[in-house]
Amino acid sequence: MTLRASLIIIVVVTIWRIVWLAFDRTDLFVDEAQYWLWSQHLDFGYYSKPPMIAWVIAAVTGAAGSSDIFWIRLCGPLLHAANALMLMAAARRVATPENAAWVGASYIAIPAVTLSAYMFSTDVPLIFFVALTLWAYLGLTERRSVPLAVVMGLGVGCAFLSKYALLFLLPGGAVALLLIPQARIAIRDFAISVVVAALVAAPNLIWNLTHGGATVKHTEDIAKWDQMALKPLKALEFFGAQFGVMGPVLFAALLYAGFRAIRGKAEPRERILLWLSLPVVGLITLQALIAKAEANWAASAYAAGAIVAVMLLARLWPRGLTLSLALTGAIALAFPILPACPDAIPFGLVKRNTGRSEVSLKAEELVRSAGLKVIVSDNRDMLADLFHTLRESQLTLRARAPAGFPENYYEQTFPYPPPENSYARSMDFDMAERVLFLTRKPFACEVAQPTLLATWTPDNGYYRGRTIYAYETQAGCLEPRD
Repeated sequence: MTLRASLIIIVVVTIWRIVWLAFDRTDLFVDEAQYWLWSQHLDFGYYSKPPMIAWVIAAVTGAAGSSDIFWIRLCGPLLHAANALMLMAAARRVATPENAAWVGASYIAIPAVTLSAYMFSTDVPLIFFVALTLWAYLGLTERRSVPLAVVMGLGVGCAFLSKYALLFLLPGGAVALLLIPQARIAIRDFAISVVVAALVAAPNLIWNLTHGGATVKHTEDIAKWDQMALKPLKALEFFGAQFGVMGPVLFAALLYAGFRAIRGKAEPRERILLWLSLPVVGLITLQALIAKAEANWAASAYAAGAIVAVMLLARLWPRGLTLSLALTGAIALAFPILPACPDAIPFGLVKRNTGRSEVSLKAEELVRSAGLKVIVSDNRDMLADLFHTLRESQLTLRARAPAGFPENYYEQTFPYPPPENSYARSMDFDMAERVLFLTRKPFACEVAQPTLLATWTPDNGYYRGRTIYAYETQAGCLEPRD
């Protein structure tokens, strides 16, 4: 494949995704809505993730002058196009121009990219900065360079600010430095990179120190390290899912490249790339075996992994590259159409993003009919959509205050009633204030009997078959739970 052909594929797929995004009829997923809310309150850290995704959304929606779903999700296809170009540049350090072109074309079509081009996630900026780091690092293995060392440090630091999954690359990288002479760079350049990366990451580390280690604690919570037990089926499920994440041909090629390396049949550059990919898959598979892991947690492996997989296929089975691109390309062209017609799709990745805004609009109708100005909920999914769908409503939106450490960003930042000794509480806060309380559980209060304004069970979308309750109650009834 030529560079021109690869660029055409990247541009065409990206435009195709953007065109169909304009016809998207789904709501934001809970995580997307939360990332958007973060972008309205820029900071160096947030409850569950580092800040990069919020900064990206703020830049795009700010430039567009709109927070509509189109502009939030536009970040995905645009960044993935940049990721493909960056990976092509990194591949050119170790492969032929033809192979580098295949890397770009293959990346833009892999299933995980197709999904996150529709539903924007932290993996997208993470891969860009991992690819940038890889480009600079591979350059440093060839020559000393202060500019490249600075770029490498910036890449590592910004990848850390994108997602802590970057850290899964470190063990394999360290082993590569120890075992492969060609993997080593000048001590001066290494030191510069470490200092730059530390300076870039420092604001987020400081934010965590001043916010009770919120992001670190959340990361520990979702890893379920306090519930360790052997789960071999979960490990097999995660490992098998990687054939779908990367694409069956590319992932099989990556595994075979690792097998050949064990047998001593890999070049030094291939071994470097393998140490920056396969150990990540191994570590997350281990995580799935003893606790919990989601299919996308190994995303950082597929920057280097895509390059080495293409290099192997180009050498041993060139037709495999065409087959892989045909399979994943068909998915890449078909999937963007689905959000435009979600009613025709069974419940799944697209269907779960429908029906969310309907609940928010129903809550707005109820709160206005009751003459109230505040909506409070104890449900993260509901809160996420309330803040986005009702962003121009002039209503006050709050999360029911927790008794202990906040369980989500909304409880951390928008608790109701305000915590004791807080500024908001000290300003003559009225504990008898009447509010609408939106919940998925029956609610009772000993202080004052709440009024059930409505209860309903949606027939479609994410809340299908789930009963929703809307109560008029007073603030005193929503004091932190025990």
